[in-house]
This record gives sequence, C-alpha cells and structure tokens, in this order.
Amino acid sequence: MSVLDPLSHALAVVVAAAHTGLTSLGADPASGTTWLLCVAAVVAVVRVALLPLAVHGVRAAHAAARARPQLHALTRRHRNRTDPDSVRAFLDERRRISAEHGVSRWGFLPLVVQLPIWLALYHLLAAVAGGVPVGAMDAGLVASLGAATLLGVPLAERGYLGAGWTHLAVVAGLACTAAALTYVTQRYLVAPNTVLSDLPDAAVRIHHLVPAMSALGLAAAGGFVPVALLVYWLCNAIWTLGQSAVVWRWFPTPGSPAAARRTGAGAR
Repeated sequence: MSVLDPLSHALAVVVAAAHTGLTSLGADPASGTTWLLCVAAVVAVVRVALLPLAVHGVRAAHAAARARPQLHALTRRHRNRTDPDSVRAFLDERRRISAEHGVSRWGFLPLVVQLPIWLALYHLLAAVAGGVPVGAMDAGLVASLGAATLLGVPLAERGYLGAGWTHLAVVAGLACTAAALTYVTQRYLVAPNTVLSDLPDAAVRIHHLVPAMSALGLAAAGGFVPVALLVYWLCNAIWTLGQSAVVWRWFPTPGSPAAARRTGAGAR
C-alpha cells in the first residue's frame, strides 16, 4: 500500500462522481467527451480546494518582499560579526522584522501540499489507464475509460508513436500546447512577478532558464504518460495561466517588474 493511496482514492471519488453526474444529465458514459469533462472536473475541484494555499503563497511572497530590504540591511550590518552576542542580536532583530511584516515560516507550504496531490493523480490515471480499478473507479468505469477516445486515439494510450499520424497529432498537440502554456505562464506572468534583486548571478541565470526547462520537460514527459493525463496537464495549465494572470495584474509582488508596471500604469 502506498502513502499516496488515500489521496488517489479521494481523487477517484471525484472522477467517479463527475462521471455519474454527467451521465445522469444524458451524456454517453463511454464517450471520450464525457471522460474529458470528468478530467476537467478534477482539475476544477483540486484547484478550487487549493485556492486558500494559493492565496497564502501570494501573501507570503508579498510579506517577504516587504521585509527583504530591511533583512538585507541587517545582514550587511552584522557581516563578519561572529561573537555570540552579535549572533543573538542578529537573530532577534531578524525575527522582529519578519514578525513586523508578517513573514510566514510556512511560505513553502503550498508546494509541499500540492506535490503529493499531483503524484496521487498521476498514479490514479496511470493505474486506471492500465486497466486497474482504484477505489470508486471500479472495473466498469475503468473499462469505460479504456474504451473512450479523443479523435480516435484511446485516452489510455501512451507515447507519441501509435496508430498513424492522427495519434501523433493528438498526443503532440496536447503535450506541446500544455508545454507552450506553461512557458508563457512562467516567462510572462511568474518571472515578472518575482523579485530577483540581491540574488547571486548564478541564481538569476537559473531563474531565467526555468520557463524553457519546464516546457521542455513537459513536452518530453508527454511521450510516456496516458492521453488522459495529458488532458489533465492541459486543463491544469489553462487554470494556472488564468490564476497567474490575476496575480500578475492585480496582486503583483512588491518590488517586482510587475509591480513597477502596475505603478507606472496607475501614474499615467
């Protein structure tokens, strides 16, 4: 039994409930469209459930950005001071500044919580696409998903190479579109909303490479996962793009290029 099993079973309930709801409204239970909507429903449920963590992450980034100038000044003042009294004074002042600006020690929490959810969903869809029932996704639903297709390509299929050009076009289209949206989100929405001042040059260079590396990684992984998971990645990328655009436009991080752009636009 995996530690991810409880999450996988919870996500299986969401998928099964979405399928039941859609079929009760008259949708074909074995239709590819029905299953695509089920995957989209999972994205919506998971991302709505994670919205409080997303809000926490934005607030944590804002608090850290507001505190950064004072913390850097504090570090410069205490540079080369290694005696116990100086170290103790440094730590006390650092805690005071962090508390004043509301800097959370749990700023990493959104990523830590989201990671097992993504892994559990991968295991769920991979298992179901392989014909293995998982919790509420019983043998009947697994067989239904296994028979569902997107433009003639089974949702349980994997890899870029399959039954002809249509298979390649569908898989590559899903993977490359998700990769392109990820690149746009990272390059034009997340990067401008990040404060890079006072970071080492190596860290800045790595940060600039993240959008391309994320997109390339996603495109490469697209050749190894079920088509159903590619649909999830695409829906998730669309949600992330929209959510990041809202943060970039209305809640930019203080001191970031996005904040400077908003301030300049307001001045005009």
